[in-house]
Parts: sequence; structure tokens; C-alpha cells
Amino acid sequence: METRKQYTKEFKLDAISLVLDQDHTPSEVSRSLGINANMLRRWIREYQADNTGQAFRGNGKLTPEQEEIRKLKIQIKRLEMEKRILKEATVFFAKETK
Repeated sequence: METRKQYTKEFKLDAISLVLDQDHTPSEVSRSLGINANMLRRWIREYQADNTGQAFRGNGKLTPEQEEIRKLKIQIKRLEMEKRILKEATVFFAKETK
């Protein structure tokens, strides 16, 4: 079984640029780059549909909003742990003073 070829963001943007900016047809560009014309058309649709500048982020790449949510969740866990430790310390020291 053949593994899927993965293309870099720069490669995709260059291919899209050839079609959109330099007025080549998707068929011409796909033939010259050795890629499927339907795949190139899909890249163009994705690029045009994306108005956030986050097209072709790749696997594991988070949007700024997703990254902020991830950081906030980590901070919440840390604060909950600190709160639990402080409660346990309060109980411990209350027992010590009796």
C-alpha cells in the first residue's frame, strides 16, 4: 500500500499562486507539478474559503484561539491543584494548633 504524499504549506500556496495570480489553469499547474488536478482545485477552494489566514495549518497546529483555550485549561488545572493543596494545609495546621 502506498503512503499518502504530504505537501508543505509553501508548496500548496505556490501552486495556488500559479493559478490565481499568474493565470495558469489548474490542469496546467497540476501536470507541471505532478499532482492531481482535483487536489489542486480543493486546495484553491480551501484557500479561498479561509478568511482567517490559517489555511493549511497542518496536523497538530492550533489556531490562536485553540492555543489560548489549551493554555487556559492547563492554568485551571494548576489553580485547582493549588486550591486543593491549600485546603489540605489549612486542615493540617488547624489540627496542629489544637
